Amino acid sequence: MIDASLGRCTAVSGPARDNFMHTASPTNSSFFKDTRKQDYSLNKLRKRLQRNVGKAIADFAMIEAGDRIMVCLSGGKDSYAMLDILINLRDRAPIEFELIAVNLDQKQPDFPEEVLPNYLEALGVPYYILERDTYSVVKSVIPEGKTTCGLCSRLRRGTLYGFAEQIGASKIALGHHRDDIVETLFLNLFFAGKLKAMPPKLLSDDKKNIVIRPMAYCKEDDIAQYAEAKAFPIIPCNLCGSQTNLQRQEIKHMLQGWERQYPGRIETIFKALSSVSPSQLADQNLFNFRDLKLEVDTEPHLPEFKVVQL
Repeated sequence: MIDASLGRCTAVSGPARDNFMHTASPTNSSFFKDTRKQDYSLNKLRKRLQRNVGKAIADFAMIEAGDRIMVCLSGGKDSYAMLDILINLRDRAPIEFELIAVNLDQKQPDFPEEVLPNYLEALGVPYYILERDTYSVVKSVIPEGKTTCGLCSRLRRGTLYGFAEQIGASKIALGHHRDDIVETLFLNLFFAGKLKAMPPKLLSDDKKNIVIRPMAYCKEDDIAQYAEAKAFPIIPCNLCGSQTNLQRQEIKHMLQGWERQYPGRIETIFKALSSVSPSQLADQNLFNFRDLKLEVDTEPHLPEFKVVQL
């Protein structure tokens, strides 16, 4: 019998052999049915994610021939899934583009430094591990109990943007998905008084980097199931994961409640982001309300009677 955990074959005899032969016997149809069902479900899930990523890439012209794409890998489910799908698409794409995985080691306590290098070496993907102690900076600046995400993301973004320029990356790929985008919409709406979210494609303020979000059309539930099926070596974040008072978590719980009560609600909200009517809002920078004019007849014909039947 093959012992997959040890990577070797061993002889099996006696009751153990009989039990194995019974389990894997053609007469035990449930054994094969369960395996086929799992394979079918994973293949179906993979195709759905690949289709959604491919559509997002096409809709927003995210990837072009000759691109060098810096894939930001955090160790979470989203970025693992993004890298996995981009590798698959690269291998089948009619154009050539390059993928380089980059992880920022922020020197969080107990961070397993060997996990990502081992994983990426096995994949054969070019990669860089950037070391910068942003953890200590964040902990020294942000008071205990306050949200660290804002400062942490700014420090991380600055480091990654700078490194992308160093290696000549034409695009920076981030793993944000559909649910992240909708949550950000409500975060800005409720807590910042702004109507904005995360765009699938973004030119940085200094015009030096283009950020793409290939997972923009993917549901978080699909990504979570895919990550579990693929057994990605997930690395938890000791900053974000340790905070219980995050506004984003409050928004997530609100949206999940809506989704349970009204299935499809999150998808409907996401679609609204691509169907905007500036004239139905109140932003004078997006629509010229001041110059709205009406051509009125200068010689009005008023009815003779006070009661008019139309």
